Amino acid sequence: TLAIVGESGSGKTTLARLIVGVSAPDAGSLTFDGRPWSPHAARGAARRRVQLVQQNPWGALDPRWSVARTVGEAVAAAGVPRPRRRAEVDALLHEVGLGAGFGRRLPAQLSGGQRQRVAIARALATDPDLLVLDEPVSALDATVRARILDRLRVLQRERDLAMVFITHDLDVVAGIADDVLVMKDGRVVESGPVPCVFAEPRHPFTQELLAASSSAPAAPPTGR
Repeated sequence: TLAIVGESGSGKTTLARLIVGVSAPDAGSLTFDGRPWSPHAARGAARRRVQLVQQNPWGALDPRWSVARTVGEAVAAAGVPRPRRRAEVDALLHEVGLGAGFGRRLPAQLSGGQRQRVAIARALATDPDLLVLDEPVSALDATVRARILDRLRVLQRERDLAMVFITHDLDVVAGIADDVLVMKDGRVVESGPVPCVFAEPRHPFTQELLAASSSAPAAPPTGR
């Protein structure tokens, strides 16, 4: 899991759109799995390999559609034969911690955490290799956030998923990420394994972020 952190306007969401393949860079290039990656390349089966989970699940859920229809559309797009789609929808809902009975509900009948689980199930329907999560828990309270993060860790282990986790919350980074990339004003100012960056931040902006976070390492004893 790679975490991308930075303040609002630092370029995190723009980078997410590049990774997903819905936007092209103004300069430079991207590769995915050793091959050039762009909106042109991210089509068909290649497009299904990278999926996005947005900060606001309303962006992925039609308020008029039941949960089963929302997830079912993604299952159909993944090429699952019609006779198997209902079972696949139920399996995906179970995988994200929701019972099959949630399939009958509309988005307005769900809590924020439940809607985010549905959005994750929808993204998983194509069996992606990479899941890009753009501030997926920022609008959730601490208890629900912890449950979603736990579920993501389980899904990653069971599905062998790579994840890019975009957030401004260093506590979340400490709990889920292996590596972190710090952005400011559209540029990467620091990157490396989470323990190393958190223990010895080099860039003043990273130091500032850590100073404001409970994830900052404790100061060494003074001997007094």
